Amino acid sequence: MSKQTDDLFKNIVSHAKEYGFVFQSSEIYDGLSAVYDYGQLGSELKNNLKTYWWKSMVQLNENIVGIDSAIFMHPTIWKASGHVDGFNDPMIDNKDSKKRYRADQLIEDKIDRYEKDGKSDKAAQLQKDLDDALNADDLVRLKTIIEEHNIVCPISGTKNWTDVRQFNLMFATQMGAMADGAEQVYLRPETAQGIFVNFLNVQKTGRMKVPFGIAQIGKAFRNEVIARQFIMRMREFEQMELQFFVRPGTELEWYEKWKETRLKWHLALGSDPAKYRYHDHVKLAHYANAAVDIEYDFPFGFKEVEGIHSRTDFDLKQHQEFSKKKMQYFDPEINQNYIPYVVETSVGLDRLFLTVFANSLVHEDLSTEEKQDSRVVLKFHPAIAPVKAAIFPLTKKDGLPEKAREIMNRLKLDFNMQYDEKDAIGKRYRRQDAIGTPYCITVDHQTLEDNTVTIRHRDTMEQERVAIDQLRNIIGDLVSWNHLLDQLL
Repeated sequence: MSKQTDDLFKNIVSHAKEYGFVFQSSEIYDGLSAVYDYGQLGSELKNNLKTYWWKSMVQLNENIVGIDSAIFMHPTIWKASGHVDGFNDPMIDNKDSKKRYRADQLIEDKIDRYEKDGKSDKAAQLQKDLDDALNADDLVRLKTIIEEHNIVCPISGTKNWTDVRQFNLMFATQMGAMADGAEQVYLRPETAQGIFVNFLNVQKTGRMKVPFGIAQIGKAFRNEVIARQFIMRMREFEQMELQFFVRPGTELEWYEKWKETRLKWHLALGSDPAKYRYHDHVKLAHYANAAVDIEYDFPFGFKEVEGIHSRTDFDLKQHQEFSKKKMQYFDPEINQNYIPYVVETSVGLDRLFLTVFANSLVHEDLSTEEKQDSRVVLKFHPAIAPVKAAIFPLTKKDGLPEKAREIMNRLKLDFNMQYDEKDAIGKRYRRQDAIGTPYCITVDHQTLEDNTVTIRHRDTMEQERVAIDQLRNIIGDLVSWNHLLDQLL
């Protein structure tokens, strides 16, 4: 990471904390590594992103319904899914620093350095070597690659490495009143299995016909040894997943449709299309016959935000085998029983949050010949902005605060609002710009005469005079979900 991009990322992290979006968990106790809390504005933004996803999936699609499955599940589920035996990362330790790293990420960082140094041929060859080693599950080869390319520990600067070995990422705990008689269970490492084990419940009670989907938003937990890049990789995180059940033989057609649909969903938020790309998986998971990531160009490079996978019938077949319950669907159109195939879309909510935050944070130079000026502004799409509008009395006297409070009390029934009467109007505008509030309403002496106020628009900084009676409709239209959802139809 160059100094410029490193500074940009540090600005994102510091802005998120300074304005109440994201805090280090347990900070007063020196923090808990790779665990974060969402502050007063961060929780609003996070909830708005969840609402956008839920509306786009469940509300706009008649054949998609949502569920909320439990975090604790029967331990055999994770045996059936392959997580007990195969949910591992290749880890390597540096003997001098005593630090542990993911071997593949060390190599990927080296590939990035080759690219930045203009050594694209070397980067391509290293990428091929990494892919071959991962496809073959060749841990010895991974260590050899690290040694051949003189990859050093970022802390100690030495090449004193251990062998590469696998490390299971699931958190285990005990369920039961007494430890001796307790049963070992796991904190779920993904939300997908809660959907699969409820496939028949939803299909029968909802009278669903294939193709149909089940959507879910929920927490997942992974004992990441290498947790880095702020909320990019955490031990406790939130996923928004859709499992879409289709007739066997049609899965790749649906896979392509969902690839297009999901990228369109991200771009509707106003992001630069050049910052997104598809990255096809070279090494497919054992259950998949196609997989792609939607990646975003963060300050530290392109990283996955969402994955689309054609999971075949692996999951339902496994649960049928381990539970001894038939997971079949009778298709009346072809008069046939079959286990449906599945196309999955899975977006990490925390990564999406970071994507939106990084994409929206702008430093603008407003200098003129007369004076130097600038502002920091979060240009969130109005529908997802944590605060929809702020209301300011021009002064603290002459009945202006009372009038502003009266308007505030009307509007807060429909919108998340802020009231601010401290400092000059210019400073108040800057505070709202910094948290992404799209509209500011100023109550002045003219308001008392004709019941009009000034609306100031965040992105253009233009102002217009409108009647108080029209405010609810005006703000309602400006922040409406329809501006996002219309783009998806």
